[in-house]
Amino acid sequence: MIDRLPPHSIEAGQAVLGCCLMEPNTCIPACIERFGSDPTVFYDLRHGEIFKLLTQMYDARDGIDLITLQQKLKDRQLLESVGGITYLLQLSDCVNTTANLSYYADILAEKATLRRLISVATSIVSRTFNHEGDVESAVDRAEAEILAIRRDSSNRDFIAAKPLTKSAIDEIERIHNAQGALTGLATGFADLDRMTWGLQAGETTVISGFPSSGKTSLAMNIAEHVALALKKPVGVFSLEMGALALGIRMICSHSRVNLRAIMAKGARESDFPKMMAAAGQIANSLLFVSQISGLSVYELRARARRLHQEHQIALFVVDYIQLMNAAGNGKDPENRTKEMDAISHGLHDLFKELGCHGLVLSQITDEGKLRDSRAIGQDADGVWRLKPATEQEPNDDALPVKLEIIKQRNGPTGIVDLTFIKPYTRFESAARISDEDVPHDMPRRPYND
Repeated sequence: MIDRLPPHSIEAGQAVLGCCLMEPNTCIPACIERFGSDPTVFYDLRHGEIFKLLTQMYDARDGIDLITLQQKLKDRQLLESVGGITYLLQLSDCVNTTANLSYYADILAEKATLRRLISVATSIVSRTFNHEGDVESAVDRAEAEILAIRRDSSNRDFIAAKPLTKSAIDEIERIHNAQGALTGLATGFADLDRMTWGLQAGETTVISGFPSSGKTSLAMNIAEHVALALKKPVGVFSLEMGALALGIRMICSHSRVNLRAIMAKGARESDFPKMMAAAGQIANSLLFVSQISGLSVYELRARARRLHQEHQIALFVVDYIQLMNAAGNGKDPENRTKEMDAISHGLHDLFKELGCHGLVLSQITDEGKLRDSRAIGQDADGVWRLKPATEQEPNDDALPVKLEIIKQRNGPTGIVDLTFIKPYTRFESAARISDEDVPHDMPRRPYND
């Protein structure tokens, strides 16, 4: 490796600079859009110095030709180090037309990307040999550095007005033809979908509430709808509840079988056909559950990336964020706010990076604020809060609940009325609940705010 030259093309670098000298007002901005103003895109250090100066002159709106460039280099005592006027003349004569600039620039950018990949990989190897401490943080850093190369090399292009407006009109027509189809994943709750247009890709929504307020049930009801009704892959990080308990709850919820009755005295014979049918649907879905408790943000990000790479996950559920830690070595009670900030930032960046939606569950304090960190709400694209009825009777099995949308970046805030059916651990839209949705002899009453 030491004896091998990194990937490069001296000829492509010369051709790019020749085009910039021939038509500076067109070619220099085209190069900046293609690979930025970073001179390290050129392997030859002389070419890098010349390009850096050309971009500075263009930014200052200086006149650019062979004479002005020569003078700028001379003023900075760089002329001889780049090869003198003889080499500048050679650059200006190396191309006859600028028509092929994009091809030269592509070659230059691709070689630079390969060199950056070698540099990052070498750095990872070096750090790994000398690493001490948390392994998960080292793996997460390595993954992030590799993925950053791809993002940086593919996110530079502007979208011109013409293709942008065409895409916008096509999307408007698609929505019109679909008669109000959602732009994101449907949650299964019509009133909620009307306010949010579904769960948007690359965004994070926080479902907040007091302990035992139904956060897990609501998240899993949504996950069930995405996996079974929409047939989209879903990943669930259940940090509190074991996978088996979660599976039993999902089967009872989907089949509308009384979970509490089963746990108390067993299932009825008539329940088994419904539960088996529900189990079959769930078994055939692309639903994946991780039940590791005390998961660090690094471990979660690594597992999520791998699962997304294999199955193109559309929705991730994290239940719940306060059970996570930042470094993988236990929570730090003395600096919990800073740690939660790091976890929140890490999750938000992850879902944006993967282009999927993240439902993150969070507990709230007695004052109604998100526990441990304001960053949880600040980072999120949406924040929902479950507000059960203020007055409850012990035997209330159909409980009116208000889901308050208290933050939404691209939509309205407000209240969505739901009904929580305790025996099924299942939410239903209040507007569509019927007597068939509620077990016989279950008391029902209106919501009293």
